[in-house]
Amino acid sequence: MATPKRSVLPGFGLTMGLTLLYLSLLVLVPLSALFLKTATLTWAEFWATVTAPRVLAACRLSFGAALVAALINGACGLLVAWVLVRYRFPGRGILDGIVDLPFALPTAVGGLALTTAYAPGGWIGRYLAPLGIEAAFTPLGVTIALTFTGLPFVVRTVQPVLQDLPPEVEEAAATLGASRWQTFVRVTLPTLLPAVLTGFTLAFARALGEYGSVVFISGNMPMKTEILPLLIMAKLEQFDYPGATALAVVMLTASFALLLAINLLQGHTSRRQREG
Repeated sequence: MATPKRSVLPGFGLTMGLTLLYLSLLVLVPLSALFLKTATLTWAEFWATVTAPRVLAACRLSFGAALVAALINGACGLLVAWVLVRYRFPGRGILDGIVDLPFALPTAVGGLALTTAYAPGGWIGRYLAPLGIEAAFTPLGVTIALTFTGLPFVVRTVQPVLQDLPPEVEEAAATLGASRWQTFVRVTLPTLLPAVLTGFTLAFARALGEYGSVVFISGNMPMKTEILPLLIMAKLEQFDYPGATALAVVMLTASFALLLAINLLQGHTSRRQREG
């Protein structure tokens, strides 16, 4: 008579209870407090707060720069992951470690380094200035900072999927006469697409709430280079807590909607791949 296999962890009831407690203390309760504080505003006050010209300008910059940065990271992150997985070359380990620097560095340190490099007299900015390109203290600088913080999310999401992709599949496509581009577009990319979308979403969400790396390079000029997290901090310094939480609710709702949409798209893509 076979003995039933025992799990290392306790039963479902206890583990589920601990999971819900953990998530409640760290996520659900703080977010509920955010919504409750915002609920002290009337609908007219809430609408006036989130549609103020300064807020709309910050929203356009925050969402626009985060989207551009996520798109850049989606393409370049896929390229970096491809190089790290498919090729062996001197210094590969160093390059692999550099990808994680935005994770390890305090974001304020990263922002200070970017400002130093892209300022008009910086190592990179001095070459951009003669071309009429201003990076620091402009929306371009904000996009550069958000791209810096989001790159690891795409690389580390795509990399393990690419490592598990059997090379025999690509070899079979080549045997049937497909070019390298056709093999990539029709065979490799559909397999990597869910991971790329996940990395894109994580990079976008990370960029949307980024503060430390942007605070130096943006210049914090209202209506020009002020992003939404900086405006929230300004409201907190003015003790306008309901106004700050109202803006935070807008960011939270937008991020959740994007995550939900991407998850649904991933599920649809995965089902189509299984059916195919």
